[in-house]
Amino acid sequence: MTQSEHAQRRSLAASGLAERRLDALLVSSPANVRYLTGFTGSNGIVVLRPGSACLFTDPRYELQASEETACTVLVARRPLYLAVAKWLSGKGTHRLGFEKGHLSQESFLLLDDQRPSAVRLVPSGGLVEDLRMIKSPAEIELIRRSVRLNSEAFERTIARARPGVSELELAAELDYRMRKLGAEKPAFETIVAFGPRSAMPHASPSAKALSRNELVLVDMGALREGYCSDMTRMAFLGRPGTRVKRLYRAVLEAQGAALAAVREGVTAEAVDRAARRVLGARGLSRAFVHACGHGLGLEIHESPRLGRGDQTYLKAGMAVTIEPGVYLQELGGIRIEDTVVVTRSGCEILTPTSKELLSL
Repeated sequence: MTQSEHAQRRSLAASGLAERRLDALLVSSPANVRYLTGFTGSNGIVVLRPGSACLFTDPRYELQASEETACTVLVARRPLYLAVAKWLSGKGTHRLGFEKGHLSQESFLLLDDQRPSAVRLVPSGGLVEDLRMIKSPAEIELIRRSVRLNSEAFERTIARARPGVSELELAAELDYRMRKLGAEKPAFETIVAFGPRSAMPHASPSAKALSRNELVLVDMGALREGYCSDMTRMAFLGRPGTRVKRLYRAVLEAQGAALAAVREGVTAEAVDRAARRVLGARGLSRAFVHACGHGLGLEIHESPRLGRGDQTYLKAGMAVTIEPGVYLQELGGIRIEDTVVVTRSGCEILTPTSKELLSL
């Protein structure tokens, strides 16, 4: 990502301050800090004002910050919020917004205690996240590269799902392959679940060994160059029976309906509704227990949430997942997930991996 793009982001974010009646915004979310400045360190906060931005960090990151960002860098040898409080003195800041979802109570109390008396702390949030929902062409390309890496890691690994391999072993192999192909790390804890355990949508890999005639659910994502991917695919060890095939077709049709609903101007909820309509017609409404998808980018879960009640209108350039599923305790779970980019007339499916039910 170029410094000019970061500067443009800061300008857009700063232009939203007046509408919120803010003189400045304290940005503490690591993803938002990176989005605005390019800084990737683990300890950094930004004070954003019209026409300027200051990045506060500690001495461990002095060199890194100078290489990664073009905005002003202030290195503090004290808690960062104390440094911010001191810096605010005489800056003419009266209303300082802070990201209420990302500032701990301890940090808030420290800042509140040390701030200049003229400065009022104003709970705020969503300003940077709203900008992050629409990806630039450069961001979409980075997500595309992450998706391709993720799919290649899956395709090089899934053949290892043989009788006796454990969920933990298969998950470790997937993570290894991702890193071997150039990922910084998995975008989230890789989910591998066999048989009845696949009925837990977010099952953590266990020591359970794979047996014949069991479903294999793999939900994985790669973090590459700061951007996430997300994909779920299904396999079956043996020959799947009629019931498994019927459920798989239902989920595949539901995903197809949701994908067909994606386009600029529809609500996030409408996409979820399209998938539920298909599953409901097959008596599977109660087996679909989560939202149909979510945004992703610098974080694996970003806005919008493609679920009930989310009235966010989709816009071209949003990157989202489409992932309906059904979960039956005695049998297991089936989920199919792609990463897609919203376009004006539909969506572009980035995930190249086949969606057929693999027979192992």
